[in-house]
Parts: sequence; C-alpha cells; structure tokens
Amino acid sequence: MKWMIGASFAVHPDLKSHTGGTLSFGGGAAQVMSKKQKLNSRSGMEAELIAVDDVVTMILWTKLFMEWQGYPIEKNILYQDNKSAILLEENGRKSAGKKSRAINICYFFITDQVEKGNVKIEYCLTDNMIADFMTKPLQGEKFRKFRDLILRPQD
Repeated sequence: MKWMIGASFAVHPDLKSHTGGTLSFGGGAAQVMSKKQKLNSRSGMEAELIAVDDVVTMILWTKLFMEWQGYPIEKNILYQDNKSAILLEENGRKSAGKKSRAINICYFFITDQVEKGNVKIEYCLTDNMIADFMTKPLQGEKFRKFRDLILRPQD
C-alpha cells in the first residue's frame, strides 16, 4: 500500500492548513481524502505532522482490514515531501529543535507505529506528491498528470 500525505500551510481565510491524501495499491487511487485542519499550525512542517495525524487511523485501519481479508500487507508506505516532518515522525522528540519543542505529543503517535513496523515513511519529491492534488489548486501539466494518476490505473 502506498499512501501520499501532504498539507498546504495556512491556505484558508482563518489561516488553517489543509490535509490531503491518497492511497494506491499500485495504480489509480483506491481512497482519497481532502479536509481542512481543525487547528492552526505555526509552520508547514507542523501542518504536515497534523496531516499525518489526520490520516494515520485510516492508514492503520486499511492495513488491518486487508489482512483480515486474507491479503497480508508487507509494505505499508507513507510518502511525504517534507524532510523535517519525516525526521520528527520517525524519531519523535529526539529530532525536536527550538521551534518544534512545543508540538503536542499526540502528533507523535506515528512514531510509535513506525517503531512497531506498521508503517514506513519515505521521502517523495514535491513534483511527484499526488496528495497535492487534494490540498492546493494545480494548473496545467501538473494538474493533468496527477488527475491521470488518480483516475487511471498504470498500464
């Protein structure tokens, strides 16, 4: 399973960020989500952490559901395009610096899931982050590329 999770920082009139995500089993999108975050964040990195927290229950539930149906999931990969957020998600408070010390502990639930092996986090170039389709207005070639990846399975 491949999850792509992203956030757009402070894009709403009340300066709240937006979460977007897609799930793929190889081609097309089996599940998508797009929603306004419930609280304000202080940076793009913090918005990315909140985005993962918004989606982590879906990630774990889908993995368990597929396993209960008899389809073992060997790789449950979460792709993100923010390296600072990835470091915090993988290492928890150990990676926190001056600006990230005040982040609420609930956003480190993902760290526990990484340690247990339920999910693996990998970096994805921003140009390939399909979740951006759910978080910001795209135009031209990038819009068409992501639309085709979401709607049409790979050949």
